[in-house]
Parts: sequence; C-alpha cells; structure tokens
Amino acid sequence: MKPYIEFKKQRELGEILSDTFAFLRTEFKPFFNTFFRIIGPYLLVMIICYCFYMYQFGDFFTFGMESADSISSVLLLLVVGGAFVLSMVATYVLSQATTLFYIKSYANNKGTVVFEEVKKDVYASFWQFIGLGILVALCVGVGFMFCIIPGVYLYVPLVLSFSIMVFNQKSVSDAFSYSFTLVKDHWWMTFAALFVVGIIVTVASYAFAIPSTIYNYAKLGILSGEIDAENFTVADPISILLGSISTLAQFLLNIISVVAGVLIYFDLNEKKNFTGTYERIQSLGETE
Repeated sequence: MKPYIEFKKQRELGEILSDTFAFLRTEFKPFFNTFFRIIGPYLLVMIICYCFYMYQFGDFFTFGMESADSISSVLLLLVVGGAFVLSMVATYVLSQATTLFYIKSYANNKGTVVFEEVKKDVYASFWQFIGLGILVALCVGVGFMFCIIPGVYLYVPLVLSFSIMVFNQKSVSDAFSYSFTLVKDHWWMTFAALFVVGIIVTVASYAFAIPSTIYNYAKLGILSGEIDAENFTVADPISILLGSISTLAQFLLNIISVVAGVLIYFDLNEKKNFTGTYERIQSLGETE
C-alpha cells in the first residue's frame, strides 16, 4: 500500500516542500499516466510548433537572404510563432487544470483518482482557467509596471486563486477576490513558501538549459576562443532538439509549483476555516 498524502491540514514551510515531492514520488506513475493521456496531444503540438518556430527563426536570420524572401519569411515566422504561443497557452492551462483536478479527485476519494472525472472537469473548466489567467496576468503585469513591489504583492494571493476556483468551486470573480481574504494575515509565510519553491524550480530549469547553452557557445566558437559569427546558424537539428528538451523540462517542472501551491492553499484554508479538521471529526462518528 502506497502512503496517502493528506492535503487538508496545516503545514510548516518544510512540510510543504517535503510533501510536494512526496506526493509526486508516490503518485508518479498514476499521475503522469493521467497527465499525458489528457495533455499528451497538446504537448506534442506545442513541441512541434516550437521546432518549426526555431527552424524558421534561424532561417530568417540567415545571411544573404533576398528581400522578397525576407517578407515571406517574416509572415511565415509570425504564423508559426502565433501557433506556438496559442499551443503553449492551451497546454499550460490544461496542465494546471489536470494537476489541480487530479489532486481534487485524490483528496476527495482518499487516494483513489477517477480518470473520467478528472478529464471531464478539466475540459469543462478550460475557459474559466483562461479567463482567470488573463485577469491575473493583467493585474500582476500592471503591478510590476509600478516599481515591481505591487506586482509581487498581487502575485502572492492571486497565484492561489486557481486552487480556490477548483477546490472551493467558486466563479472566476469570486476566486479572484477571495484570494486576498485567504492570504490576509499570512502574506509573508505564503511569499516565503512560493519564493523557495520558485528558486528550486528555476535552478532545476537552468540545469536542463545548460546543454543547449554549452552547445550554442561551442558552435559560435566562444569556448575555443575563435568566434565565427559569419558561419553561425541560429537553429540546427541539434540545437532545436536540445531546446525542445529544455522547453519540455521547464514545462514539466512547473507541476512542482502547482502542487506546492495546492498545499499552501490547504494550509491557509485550514488556518481560516478548519475544513479538513471538521471532516476528520465528522468521520470519527461514521460506522461501516
């Protein structure tokens, strides 16, 4: 029997980090089986669009390009770039929704996940996630325009609004507003937890980007001390492959942030509402 991770309880910062990786370790096979069955086709389209975009981007900057070819290359670059952005947004939205609804099914069924339930909820909530994502991005973006600090202040509660929308079954506007109520009096603790998780994910992402960086430096001639800018190509099969691996790794590492965000949400929810505590007390009186 694999251990069951109880989400609905209070945690310290160390417990949030340890339980994040404990959940991903114990649920690795069933989680990623569910994850790729839902996300797989969209993830594949995103990687293909990325490869075409990098190929076209490199072709656009090839020296000696004709002016007529430049115009057609710009148009093709914009089309491929637009397809890549749309596929990336759709994939990230579905990825976050799949992770959240997987955890919801896991918590509600005491460790058992119902795939059809997860899949149905993910597709049913797609446009809600899009709407909330746009709202959060606009608010945080405007906040960062005003000396960064307002953006950081807004980011901390709003990043939890997606968990609120899923686990509290609230509308986009209600989840947006309630996030500030949930984080009230616990902003610094929430910030510290998100900051530490962010550092871990960022460092891991850079680690996967190192091979691509080293290859490009070697190709340019920086490592040998003889820079050959004239024969340098922005995109070749090896650099595109390494870039695709790095992009895929960064995408999957984002799951760590989502799981940690759910644990932070439940920690704050227990401090405010004692939902999990009441459920455990109620279960004491149940009989078979």
